[in-house]
Amino acid sequence: MALSGYALTLAEAGWLTLQLAFASLLAGLVLAIAFAGGEMSRYKFIAWPTTALVTVLRGLPELLVVLFIFFGSTQVLFILTGDFVEVSPFLSGVIALSLIFAAYAAQTLRGALKAVPNGQREAASALGISKPWAFFRIVLPQAVRHALPGLTNQWLVLLKDTALVSLIGVTDLLKQAQLTAAATHESFTWYASAALIYLVITLITQKVVKLLDHKFSAQGFNQTQGATA
Repeated sequence: MALSGYALTLAEAGWLTLQLAFASLLAGLVLAIAFAGGEMSRYKFIAWPTTALVTVLRGLPELLVVLFIFFGSTQVLFILTGDFVEVSPFLSGVIALSLIFAAYAAQTLRGALKAVPNGQREAASALGISKPWAFFRIVLPQAVRHALPGLTNQWLVLLKDTALVSLIGVTDLLKQAQLTAAATHESFTWYASAALIYLVITLITQKVVKLLDHKFSAQGFNQTQGATA
């Protein structure tokens, strides 16, 4: 395979890694909101199981969660359907990584929601604003601003954790770098190339987060002023 061919396969593996990371991020954010809401629920039959699940996910090694989802999902589907259904390694990786991300992001979201003063909700209620509207238009933008630094760090951890899926058959960026290095006997070149791609993704992410931070900071300030005026 020509050098350009190796570079192309590495680029394709990088694209696969991005797909895996963003799919896990989106699913993880939805699960994180559900976990945070469950843990903050006034009903113990919701709060206790949710807290137990989050505790288990946070307590297990990430690699074990990936392996458990990959091998366990097939067993669960066999028990439920009676048929052997093989879950793709990519889907198993997304499920595992999203659960790992959600377990940590839920704590960040809980802290961010609690950081918004109750006076914001009280002011909105005094103005006759409904609770759902006040939450999405006043509370949530301020909570997002508080949560962004923590979520950014967890996204970077998620991006690096994508390397774990290579053990269940997904040819991600790091796995492809390993295969290419073994084929060309140029380990430093290809591992350095993989590191450069990870670094570029990280720098782009940090730039996007800064833009979002400025946006939500301005939006939260304007809505706070409007609610308390």
